[in-house]
Amino acid sequence: MTSQKSGLLAGKVALITGASSGIGAAAARVFAREGASVLLVARREPQLAELVDELQSAGHKARYAVADVARGAEVAEAVRAAVEHFGRLDAAFNNAGYGVGQTPLHLMEDEVYDRIMDTNVRGVWNCLRHEIAAMLETGGGSIVNTSSVGGLVATPVAAPYVTSKHAVVGLTRAAAAEYAGQGIRVNAVAPGTTRSEMVTEWFQADPAVEPLLHQLTPQSRTAEPEEIAEAAAWLCSDRSSFATGVVLPVDGGFTIL
Repeated sequence: MTSQKSGLLAGKVALITGASSGIGAAAARVFAREGASVLLVARREPQLAELVDELQSAGHKARYAVADVARGAEVAEAVRAAVEHFGRLDAAFNNAGYGVGQTPLHLMEDEVYDRIMDTNVRGVWNCLRHEIAAMLETGGGSIVNTSSVGGLVATPVAAPYVTSKHAVVGLTRAAAAEYAGQGIRVNAVAPGTTRSEMVTEWFQADPAVEPLLHQLTPQSRTAEPEEIAEAAAWLCSDRSSFATGVVLPVDGGFTIL
């Protein structure tokens, strides 16, 4: 059995959204390995159940809650489940997101805009307000939101996604300023091109995209989900205790050019 008495997040209780695949699933493994008890949240129950079984078999403390982050009542129930199962909430990684690109702004359908904004902005909003309420009950905590390099720079044919990820930066900074004096830190990661489920499908549909993105990235490669998860784990840990309102690019240098 794996001990949870040591590690970057030893003894902490963490909630992770978008945990059924990609960066979220990688974060579940990283956070658990680093000693956290994890409550995993996503819409797809079979994937969540399989991942929880994997973590429990390795000796980690893990549970899951099925929820759509765009629905506030479902997020509230997930946060409540974390507190009921593990006693409190110390950390959260609000990673659930949705995005499509390659459509000019004037041709983008309302339904696409609505879905992106509901998941990426309303979803983070819902998570923040319920997580913060829980953390205030126990003296504080650390929250990390997933933005994107698209939240720091503009990219073409992805206007709703870029808009939503800029909004995540604003929410992160506003919450950080509001709750710093109450022991709650709020930061964000801004991943570059990462081998998530969505990005893999994009590359398969258009094989020319990945080499083009490599040309725009100083490290000339695509990140693995674990690399983003490691950054989120550090920001959720006490090792980053003087960092709040930070938007950390984890992008292979994409935003420095």
